[in-house]
Amino acid sequence: MASDELVSRSLVSRQLTEVNASALAAAHHRQMVLAGHFYSMEEGMGRISRRSLTIRRFARWGVWGALFSMVMAAGTAASDTPGHFKAELARTGHGLVHVRANDFRGLGYGLAYAYAQDNLCMFADSLLTVRGERSAFFGPEAQATKAINGEYGAASDFFTLKNEDSDFFFKGYLDILQLRQGFAAASQEARDYLAGYVAGYNRYLRDYAGRYPAACANAKWVRPISIDDMYLVLAEKALHATGEVFAAEIVAGATDAGTVPVVSQASTIMDPGFLRARLERLTSEKLGSNGLALGRDITANGKGILLGNPHYPWTSTDRFYQVHLTIPGSYDAMGVILGGIPLVVIGFNRDIAWTHTVTTAVHFTTFKLALDPADPSHTTYLIDDVPSKLTARTVTIDSLEPDGSLRKRSKTFYSSEQGAVLVKPEAGLAWTTSSVHVLADPNRNNTRLIDQWIAIGRSANVHQLKAALDRIVGLPWVNTIAADRYGETLYADASVVPRVGPERFASDCLLTPALLTFDGSRSDCSWGSDAGAPPGLFAPSNGPWMIRTDYVGNSNDSYWLTNARELMTGPAPAGFSPLYGQTGIEQKLRTRIGFKQLEESIAQKRKLAIPDVQQLAYGNRVHAAELVLPQLLPLCAGSTDRDVASACRVLSRWDRRANLGSRGAVLFREFWNEAATIPNKWAVPFDAADPVNTPSGVNKAAASAMLAAVRNAALKLRSLQIPLDGKLGDFQGETRNGIRVPLHGAIGDIDGSYNSIHMSTDLQVGGYHDVKWGTSYVQTVGFDDAGPVAQGMLLYGQSTDRASRWYADQVPLYSRKQWVTLPFHWETIRADPHYSVRVLEE
Repeated sequence: MASDELVSRSLVSRQLTEVNASALAAAHHRQMVLAGHFYSMEEGMGRISRRSLTIRRFARWGVWGALFSMVMAAGTAASDTPGHFKAELARTGHGLVHVRANDFRGLGYGLAYAYAQDNLCMFADSLLTVRGERSAFFGPEAQATKAINGEYGAASDFFTLKNEDSDFFFKGYLDILQLRQGFAAASQEARDYLAGYVAGYNRYLRDYAGRYPAACANAKWVRPISIDDMYLVLAEKALHATGEVFAAEIVAGATDAGTVPVVSQASTIMDPGFLRARLERLTSEKLGSNGLALGRDITANGKGILLGNPHYPWTSTDRFYQVHLTIPGSYDAMGVILGGIPLVVIGFNRDIAWTHTVTTAVHFTTFKLALDPADPSHTTYLIDDVPSKLTARTVTIDSLEPDGSLRKRSKTFYSSEQGAVLVKPEAGLAWTTSSVHVLADPNRNNTRLIDQWIAIGRSANVHQLKAALDRIVGLPWVNTIAADRYGETLYADASVVPRVGPERFASDCLLTPALLTFDGSRSDCSWGSDAGAPPGLFAPSNGPWMIRTDYVGNSNDSYWLTNARELMTGPAPAGFSPLYGQTGIEQKLRTRIGFKQLEESIAQKRKLAIPDVQQLAYGNRVHAAELVLPQLLPLCAGSTDRDVASACRVLSRWDRRANLGSRGAVLFREFWNEAATIPNKWAVPFDAADPVNTPSGVNKAAASAMLAAVRNAALKLRSLQIPLDGKLGDFQGETRNGIRVPLHGAIGDIDGSYNSIHMSTDLQVGGYHDVKWGTSYVQTVGFDDAGPVAQGMLLYGQSTDRASRWYADQVPLYSRKQWVTLPFHWETIRADPHYSVRVLEE
């Protein structure tokens, strides 16, 4: 325990200085204001404050709702007082959080308190990452916390680094001074919101000191936070598709403090495609989503309907959390926050519903800088033959040694005016005597996220939403899909994209296409500018977008196939910048089944309602099977192999879906995991004029390889004692607190299941075990004359604490395809049988 004491002395004192120790001490003695005879709620961990009483189900009597309105109104003036925070924190079924306040300070205060109730250990652990303090508590060679007994994980989904390198990356790549400057230009509402969030989280730490969840009980790293910490948390989220993807290369570009860069000879490029491969893994192995918006032309009541279906990790810090945030007359949005982004990022309000999907757009470029031969340190670069010195920034981390002591280690990071130095010699990114490469990352100091999602949540129709996207340009790496009560739909890639047009790609400025490397020695090769956008970025009005009254959709392919009836190619003659993604290429099977089943449903029913959209979400068609089995099964008739014959009989009887009772789904998945890699397997080639229906069929030349894959799959199942016709639900499940829940759904991109579930294990004895990532939060939102009509679920639940009632309660909902009504109107909220409420104030 000596090491804990050393860490405590070194780091806890520093953190207390950051948050102002005297202010904390004073705040500790402030008492929560109690009005009436109640104002506490049962906590997510089943704990009850001694200073308050719990009232359940009282809200059915209207007098209580009226009393709360009077109490909140009476506090309006006080809430405007600097240092004063007040919020009404309510819960309904499944722990859904409803925070109501008179201002953004109170709103952030209440939300942070609730989030800490359910996810304290995960959030506190993730703070060590963004602060660059993992090595101090867990040692330099370890990696970020993996999921502990199914409770939580703090590892990034975008890089895998040992703690020392992770600490150096975040301290070296994120500059708190620049972040402070960026947030100083944010709205007062955004700054107030973050101040409230800090106060609410720290209030929770005081209220529950000594009673933290088991995973972080007595942990010295659970400490108060400062406003700087929230700047870092938000900055980390913005980097998911840029800096974090190349964190190892950025650390490799740093030098030990006090040393000069070690240059190397120009290397033979061996792996120039690593950049594209990493970006593709973002949606194939890390993140994905389905977004679908229906307009008045195809809906039963002429109003919009939205399906939001993000595919995100189940155990990392990018988990969603269900909230409803209200400032009467100012802001009222419901949906989910994402980890440390403390605003509704996917959700709905009274007039509009929206979701996001990870875009194929690239949010950075690299530049090759020419170095000044007159500088023996190789740290002076030339632009138009004018020398400039690389900016050197030295950072220091504390590292826990085996004897329990702390050792300080330092590195110096280098940047040009374009971006941070990165080094990967085997890919052609070497620091030589004549050149060095930098990563130009416009999300590195993107401090517009909070204002962007405030504006989205306030939008009253898709036109207002589009205007908010155009005005702020704050979305870091996602598309936006929306539907409003007036029956219009929106698709827009309004993410942060460098202003590099098609003409620049066609010029001699582009040096290495595979690395997106442009000539950094010429000013005429730098990023351009658009009116109304931050310097160097495309204005979203000049990017891909459309407003329609039939439908728009996206499943992580490019903007090109947003509507199957009208492909989007961009302005003539060259289209949009290549950075926005490719057009005229084969689409993922998940994209194809999304549009195919929608068009089939429209053809059958003409007008769709919310249950029809829910059927699309969880229909579990396996499109790969629909494309190959009609040709594959007849080939089996000519096979004399008994294993092939047995497998094909099962596949012929299978319903070609991934439902709990689907017999043959496991067999097909194992077959297709191999068969999908067979070259030239399609009989009908891809046709850019028909991307939904091509390619398809089995090429005769691939028949023998296909049959061999069938045989291999059959043998694999038998070796694991899994019946060829076993039900999917018997061999795919999530275990929480010792209780196994069967799961429907298939993989997604590879097999063409719209509902995507990626399991943590390959097929083994007993099947596929526990979800790694995939369908996470799901919402269907329509509108009637009173406002939104919403149903949904957060599959993995609100809490990462195994002792919480909200840790495992929603997994069975998903298993049963049981959609839960999301109470938006306050009379409905207060009538919820699980309703409880508390007022927080200091």
